[in-house]
Amino acid sequence: MSLLGQPAPDFTLPSSTGENITLGSYRGHKHVVLVFYPLDFSPVCSMQLPEYSGRQDDFADAGAVILGINRDSVHAHKAWAADYGIEVPLLADMKLDVARQYGVAIDERGISGRAVFLIDRDGVVRFEHVEAKPSEYTIRPEVVLGKINELQGSRVPT
Repeated sequence: MSLLGQPAPDFTLPSSTGENITLGSYRGHKHVVLVFYPLDFSPVCSMQLPEYSGRQDDFADAGAVILGINRDSVHAHKAWAADYGIEVPLLADMKLDVARQYGVAIDERGISGRAVFLIDRDGVVRFEHVEAKPSEYTIRPEVVLGKINELQGSRVPT
């Protein structure tokens, strides 16, 4: 099920920043990059999220925010973020409800797949990539920054 060109399913989830984050609150002023990943403290995730977090200034310059999402608790997110220097909000989708809305839940394993969605300022999904296997990580931050560049028709850092 592709969400490309469709309104992004809205949600509100608790985050590692201590607040509830609602996707719709960014509508009208920010692009949103949703990064679904299987588990905190796992090897590939511990490479992916720090890499995205390390580019958050570039995303901010492009008018975008990054939100990481998985089934782990806010407490696990806080510990993982502290250990790995992750500064982007990590959202707790503990029942995988949001992962199901985006078509990336792997219910038999109790995790979400690895996926990236770019939602424009109007709340429409403009780019989506779901990895074939949760252990794969092929969509680097510079690819997503390039997609934002295409949306805006202007140069953003890559």
